[in-house]
Amino acid sequence: MSEEIEAGRRRWRERYEASAVRDADFSTLSGMEVDPAYGPPEGADVPDFERIGWPGEFPFTRGLYPTGYRGRAWTIRQFAGFGNARQTNERYKMILRSGGGGLSVAFDMPTLMGRDSDDPRSLGEVGHCGVAIDSLADMEVLFDGIALADTTTSMTISGPAVPLFCMYVVAAEKQGADISKLNGTLQTDIFKEYIAQKEWLFKPEPHLRLIGDLMEYCQAEIPAYKPLSVSGYHIREAGATAAQELAFTLADGFGYVELGLSRGLDVEKFSSGLSFFFDSHIDFFEEIAKFRAARRIWARWMRDVYGAKTAKAQWLRFHTQTAGVSLTAQQPYNNVVRTAVEALAAILGGTNSLHTNALDETLALPTAESAEIALRTQQVIGEETGVMNVADPLGGSWYVEALTDKIEAEAEKIFAQIMRMGGGDEKQHEIGPMTSGILRGIEDGWFTGEIADSAFTYQVAMEKGDKRIVGVNTNTDTITGDLEILRVSHEVERDQVQVLADRKKSRDEPAVRAALAEMVRVSHTDGNLLPPMLAAVRLEATVGEICGALKDQWGAYVEPARF
Repeated sequence: MSEEIEAGRRRWRERYEASAVRDADFSTLSGMEVDPAYGPPEGADVPDFERIGWPGEFPFTRGLYPTGYRGRAWTIRQFAGFGNARQTNERYKMILRSGGGGLSVAFDMPTLMGRDSDDPRSLGEVGHCGVAIDSLADMEVLFDGIALADTTTSMTISGPAVPLFCMYVVAAEKQGADISKLNGTLQTDIFKEYIAQKEWLFKPEPHLRLIGDLMEYCQAEIPAYKPLSVSGYHIREAGATAAQELAFTLADGFGYVELGLSRGLDVEKFSSGLSFFFDSHIDFFEEIAKFRAARRIWARWMRDVYGAKTAKAQWLRFHTQTAGVSLTAQQPYNNVVRTAVEALAAILGGTNSLHTNALDETLALPTAESAEIALRTQQVIGEETGVMNVADPLGGSWYVEALTDKIEAEAEKIFAQIMRMGGGDEKQHEIGPMTSGILRGIEDGWFTGEIADSAFTYQVAMEKGDKRIVGVNTNTDTITGDLEILRVSHEVERDQVQVLADRKKSRDEPAVRAALAEMVRVSHTDGNLLPPMLAAVRLEATVGEICGALKDQWGAYVEPARF
């Protein structure tokens, strides 16, 4: 074993020396030089060391790159959106001026549900939990003065993800961007909607058809763009444990791999278009272990189950957001501390990009001041703490490695259970066995039941005082007063509805109807829906019109009642 460890050390050193490294000071605050990575002493025999390995080496427990953050820092990608497109555009420019490395779009509830701002069901919700986007014109305003060719942009939306993606592409076209070079991420993860967040439009099958079309389109036309961000964040926020978040999320990812393979796509190519989105909760070491286990599980399954041969196809790339559910309305300034701890866990776990929540987000959308504090939290960690100097600095810790192993083992048990629900090798959905299990688990309410049980268990422990939350069930005395929070004026909705009405009057209505009819026609064939949808978007067809036309063909999904 010691010989294998030394061989791995040499391989790592060779890759590190061949890699680009940032021009930075890699020493402690006191001036002591530190190595780029650490491992067992030379000649030491560490059983099962191959499960830990070296940075940049399979199974990537210690990170994807031999340099860690010495090569490239994580991307600061702050999630933001409120009111109308012009207001959110101003917030984006503030984030970029202050050092943000990418943008992440938060949409309002009507947009998330595929509805226009003038839909009666949108009343009172326009612009309140994110930005209102009705058509291409809004998307152009959203990114006015922001070069999409040079800015990686993430959009957190799943049900109507494909129409919003089309608006993003056409907005970039109108800026003069080379579409084939666009880089960003679209969430698109419909499985987690049925499991946790509940923002769907259709039954699972039509959604999977749209996702498959998107995967094909991006691989052919925009190869750097990531059409799927498989999300565990909302699963964890709904009450799942760390192991459940990890297992349900990776199982969903395996389902999308099966979808790509069923479309005849090359796993070595399309797998790099899959990224992940995790929650970073308050239990510091458990979160670090979760992230390390995630990379290891994904790499092994991609190689051994789905046949991926290259390291790039085995990599799990992930974005992290600090835990919104950990924030408290009581003593809200404590949330700055919580966010910093959670951000540090994500960074020590090797996240590729990070959003830090603002202290007031449990009460409202963040103010400009609280958003800046959230951004500065990442910058203080990055610039002042030394965490970027060493790859996987906690690797080899008995505690961290034991937690990593335990979370991995729990996740594997859950995978096996999901596969059994789908019938194992005897009964499978045409897409694949993991997909079969996921769909059965959704139909039977198994996922929601498991999450509900975990949430109830935690709530009981918190109410009994076994799990403590400062300011809530312990240390409740405070001199903190009320916060000034961001309030979205009712005028936003009134103005957005009026602008939408004017836009509809000025467009070529017969051309819009013809484009929507062509999209519907293609929906009844094996053709890819992206080209006709893009054509409809160029003519100012709205989110609600595109989604409504498909609902008329596919029907809407209503979750079965369960008791």
